[in-house]
Amino acid sequence: MASSSLAFSSSQLQFSLQRSQKLPASKQLKPAPLFRPITASVSKKPSFSTPSPPQPASTVVTAKPNKLPIRKIPGDYGLPLIGPWKDRQDYFYNQGRDEYFKSRIQKYQSTVFKTNMPPGPLVSFNSKVTVLLDGKSFPVLFDTDKVEKKDVFTGTYMPSTELTGGYRILSYLDPSEPNHAKLKKIMFFLLSLRRDQVIPEFHSSYTELFDDLERELATKGKASFGEANDQAAFKFLARSLYGANPVDTKLGSDGPKIVSKWVLFQLHPILILGLPRLLEDGIFHSVSLPPFLIKKDYKRLYDFFYQNSTPVLDEAEKLGLSREEACHNLIFATCFNSFGGMKIFFPNMLKWVGRAGAKLHSELAQEIRSAIQSTGGKVTMAAMERMPLMKSVVYESLRIEPPVPLQFARAKRDFVIESHDAAFQIKEGEMLFGFQPFATKDPKIFDRADEFVPERFIDDEGEKLLKHVLWSNGPETESPTVNNKQCAGKDFVVLISRLMLVELFLRYDSIDIEVGASPLGAKVTVTSLKKASF
Repeated sequence: MASSSLAFSSSQLQFSLQRSQKLPASKQLKPAPLFRPITASVSKKPSFSTPSPPQPASTVVTAKPNKLPIRKIPGDYGLPLIGPWKDRQDYFYNQGRDEYFKSRIQKYQSTVFKTNMPPGPLVSFNSKVTVLLDGKSFPVLFDTDKVEKKDVFTGTYMPSTELTGGYRILSYLDPSEPNHAKLKKIMFFLLSLRRDQVIPEFHSSYTELFDDLERELATKGKASFGEANDQAAFKFLARSLYGANPVDTKLGSDGPKIVSKWVLFQLHPILILGLPRLLEDGIFHSVSLPPFLIKKDYKRLYDFFYQNSTPVLDEAEKLGLSREEACHNLIFATCFNSFGGMKIFFPNMLKWVGRAGAKLHSELAQEIRSAIQSTGGKVTMAAMERMPLMKSVVYESLRIEPPVPLQFARAKRDFVIESHDAAFQIKEGEMLFGFQPFATKDPKIFDRADEFVPERFIDDEGEKLLKHVLWSNGPETESPTVNNKQCAGKDFVVLISRLMLVELFLRYDSIDIEVGASPLGAKVTVTSLKKASF
C-alpha cells in the first residue's frame, strides 16, 4: 500500500457529483456534528525534507535514567533445522499466528522474547528473531538510527530479484543507500503529478464496482466484494496515476490476476493458502517457486507501465536512475504496495464497518451527506475534513487490523529497548520482529483495545492516540521523507480509504455482509445494499 509529500488541497482534489448524486434540495440534512477536527490528517505540505541540523550541545536534553530492570531476553530457538521447522508448524497449523504469539507471551511472561519466524528451511536458513509485541518496544523498528532496513521487507528471507527485473526495489533499501532517496522522490513525484485525478477516478472506478455488485446481487442474491474490488482498484490506480485505462490496452482485464500471481511468487513462504498441509508446507513453505514461471506475465505488466509512465521515467533519468530501474519500482509501488494494500485493507475495513451495524451506518450516512451538502454538493478535501466520524473509522480500521502486520529490522549497534515492564539489551546484528496488531491493540495504551470503536479518534484524548497508529511503518502523526522508511503513499492510502466510505454512504444507507477467510485479508460477500433514502 502505498504520500505525505502531496499537497492535497480542496481546490486541487475535487469534482462535481453526478446529478443523481446531488442531495435533494427539499431534504435538508442536519449539520454534521462539530467535533474538534482530527489534525493528524492528509499532509498539508510536501515531505521532501532533509534531516534537521544537530542542535547545539547546550540545548540537547539528556534522557532520563532507565528505571526499569534489565532482563535477559527469554525464549530460545531450539535445535538447528528442527527448531525453526517446529516453530513453523506451530505458527501455521498447530496454534495459528495469533495463538503462536499469545502462548509465548504467557510462557515467558514477557512481550519481548526470542523465537523463530517462518519460513525457515529451506527458504531461509536464519529464522532467529527477537519479537516485540507491545506498543512501547515496537516503534524501535522505525528508528533508523538504531536499526537497518536493508533486505528485511519480507522478513527472514528475500524473494529473488528476478521477480523485479533484477533490481533490489525501494522497499528493500535502507535509507543509507544512495538509491533510496532517488527512488522515494520518484514516488513523491508520481503522486504529486497526478493528484488532480485521484478523486474523480476513484469515483468513476468505484461507481462501476457498486453497479457490478448491484447486478450480481439482483441475479445471485449475494455478491463477492473481493473480485469486484480487485478490478476497481487496478483500474483506479492505472487511470489516476498513469492516465491509462488497462482494458483499452493489451493488458486488458488481466491486471489483477497477474498481480495476484506475481505477489504469490514473492509471499508464498509466509502465507496460508488453504491447500493440503503436506503440499502447502512441503512445497510452498519449503522452497521458492522459480521466477521463470511468472516471467511472461510480468513482462505484460512491465510493458503497460513503461508505455504509460513517460513523465515519471523522464524525471528518474534526471535523478540519475535508469528508466528500467524506475519502471520496475513503479510496478512494485503500484501493484505490490498500493493494489496489494487496497486488496487487503478495503475488505477488512468493510468487514468492521459492516459488523458494526445500522446505527453506525446511519451516523456515517448523515455526517457524509451533510458535509458534502455544506460544501456545494462536491466531494472535496475540505468536505472530508468535516467528517470526524468517518475519519475516525478509517483510523480505527487501520489500528485494529493493519494491512501489513509484520515488520522487521536489524540492529545497527548495541542498545536497550523497553517494554512496559522491563528493559532488554539488544546486540548489534540481531534481527528484530514486530507483529503490529499486538502493538496497536496494546491494552496499556488503548481502552477496549480488542474492540472496534468507531469514535475512538474523535475527541482530544482520541487524537493523542494517533501516534500509536502505526500501519504506515511509522506513527500516524509523522510523515514520510526520503530519510525514513515510512510509506511514501501514507496520505494517499488514508485519502482513498476515506473516499471508499464516502462513496459507499453517499449511495447506500446500509450494507449487510458475510465474512470468511482468505490468504490476504478478509473474504467479504455482500448480501444486501440499502439504497440512500435521504
